[in-house]
Amino acid sequence: MSVSRAEVVKRLSDRTAVAGVVGLGYVGLPLAVELARSGYRTLGFDVNERVVEGVNAGRSHVQDVPGDVLRALVGEGLLAATRDMARLAECDAISICVPTPLNKIKDPDLSYVLAAGRAIARTLRPGQLVILESTTYPGTTREVLLPLLEKSGLRVGEDFFLCYSPERVDPGNPTWHTRNTPKVLGGITPACAEVGLAFYRRVFDTIVPVTSAEAAELTKVYENTFRMINIALANELAQVCDRLGVDVWEVIDAAATKPFGFMKFTPGPGIGGHCIPLDPHYLSWKMRTLAYKTRMIELASEINAEMPAFVVRKVADALNDEGRAVRGSRVLVLGIAYKKDIDDLRESPALEIIRMLQELGAEVAYHDPHCPVIRDDGHTPLRDLPLRSVELTDTALRWADAVVIVTDHSRVDYQYVADAARLVVDARGVMRGYAGQARIVGLSGQGQARPVAVGGDD
Repeated sequence: MSVSRAEVVKRLSDRTAVAGVVGLGYVGLPLAVELARSGYRTLGFDVNERVVEGVNAGRSHVQDVPGDVLRALVGEGLLAATRDMARLAECDAISICVPTPLNKIKDPDLSYVLAAGRAIARTLRPGQLVILESTTYPGTTREVLLPLLEKSGLRVGEDFFLCYSPERVDPGNPTWHTRNTPKVLGGITPACAEVGLAFYRRVFDTIVPVTSAEAAELTKVYENTFRMINIALANELAQVCDRLGVDVWEVIDAAATKPFGFMKFTPGPGIGGHCIPLDPHYLSWKMRTLAYKTRMIELASEINAEMPAFVVRKVADALNDEGRAVRGSRVLVLGIAYKKDIDDLRESPALEIIRMLQELGAEVAYHDPHCPVIRDDGHTPLRDLPLRSVELTDTALRWADAVVIVTDHSRVDYQYVADAARLVVDARGVMRGYAGQARIVGLSGQGQARPVAVGGDD
């Protein structure tokens, strides 16, 4: 039975349509919640039984989704989760929010997208809208997902509609969240874009339409490539400043006073998370298939990948200055999440720093108020797991021959650290301005200087 495009647009516009979200992780669960809050009856799909049971019980496993909000939506019957992929047939619009990791040689792993596409294809019916949100290389929606769906015999742009709209999730951001972050969307055909816009404009404050799925896909990888390259420049500047004996934080803060032509990026122990370490490699891989080498991506990736080793060398040098070797020393790592004030360990440079210190013979403990335990998930490169966070106490700080600040969580009392620790290696510049008994070593210089504002009389 055919369904006219006008009928589809009407159902999406008046919210009588049922929304589906495949993958209830850091991207999918916030989206499912926002769809339900917008008035769509929403079904979430996930292969993880624990995730499904948790959502149906109103328990959130994603920091950015408050449990009380989830419980209310579940209680009102607006949101439910299931492992039964046959129920995709109930959905008028389906958003795919599954992981797109890299394999060991940094090539795209689209196995989750393929699995989702096959599941949708099995129940695809006239009038359905499918939107891929997972970050990927330009061409994936058209070249990989579309052929799977067309095996149903339905025609894109006529019988069903297919779009790409990249997720723009920034975990822990108190200002920009799912609804108010502008949403880029591109369709396989103009009709697909029309239907996709009819759906998402009811959910997001701002929609940014582009002319194709490829343009939307490239927008996403360009955004994160921009960030990765500029972070790499800041990380290289830190190494330059270290050799010149100049404080990198002072230089960056001074440069940031320029009111035009400069955007502030800061160095650190490496890059982590679900986007920046991975997404640029999708573009790099795609361009290799077209006989083009993305040189800036490759170089930036190398620089960022060197930062955990750079931090470990700073720890070794600082301990050496104290007359101690790394082997047999006790090191307390402060913060293991990939960025401040979240509980996300994906691609966190802290894990690599801990691994390197352990291999050098150090006894390593960590404190992180957001990450109480590191478990063996098959990807974590550490031994003796699970490893549990220790309390930040006088005993812990006196125990450590060196404290290494890898993630600058707001809930840590850094003055207390300065007062109680003996040696602090600060990879985030958070100890600037603190003074105590501890010797503080930054990524370059001593990390203590602050720029002085000079102006006229008041």
